[in-house]
Amino acid sequence: MTVYSLGATYLQTAIKRMRYYKQLGDRSMEQLTDEQLHQQPAEGSNSIATIIQHMAGNMLSRWTDFLTTDGEKEWRQRDAEFEEQHLSRVQLTDLWEQGWNCFIGALESLTENDLLKTIYIRKEPLIVIDAINRQLAHYPSHVGQIMYAGKIFKGRDWKSLSIEKGKSEDFNRAEGVKDPANLPGR
Repeated sequence: MTVYSLGATYLQTAIKRMRYYKQLGDRSMEQLTDEQLHQQPAEGSNSIATIIQHMAGNMLSRWTDFLTTDGEKEWRQRDAEFEEQHLSRVQLTDLWEQGWNCFIGALESLTENDLLKTIYIRKEPLIVIDAINRQLAHYPSHVGQIMYAGKIFKGRDWKSLSIEKGKSEDFNRAEGVKDPANLPGR
């Protein structure tokens, strides 16, 4: 019999989910040209490069010394994250990886005993679970922006990162998805 700890399971699933969203961002950016990374989908919107700059800045600020220092570090230049910095693909990728490595590394270092500790973001007290939940909403929203911009730029050439439109039944058959009506106990 396997004994599950709710706290440890929560951390494992949070890490799993965030790795999944990072992968969606990775797979989106792989499809785009360098020019498309810097292109704005609409006037006043952020380019993918800007979104990467912001996400990395947020991750590095929030998750460096996570349990012991305020998540809004003095060295963070948040406003600059939203300015075009003309970074190359290599520089953007390095920034992206630094942010994600900091974030996921911080999550991996936590134990279930840390989950109810109080941390601070902009001097606001939060328990660790709440801080993680904030990022479970924040980062995927930006990954969704990256994906949506990528779909706009690529049009019909976009390679789906999910089940393609009109292919759900084929996917379900291939993956052996069970009809809920035929599950035991029904």
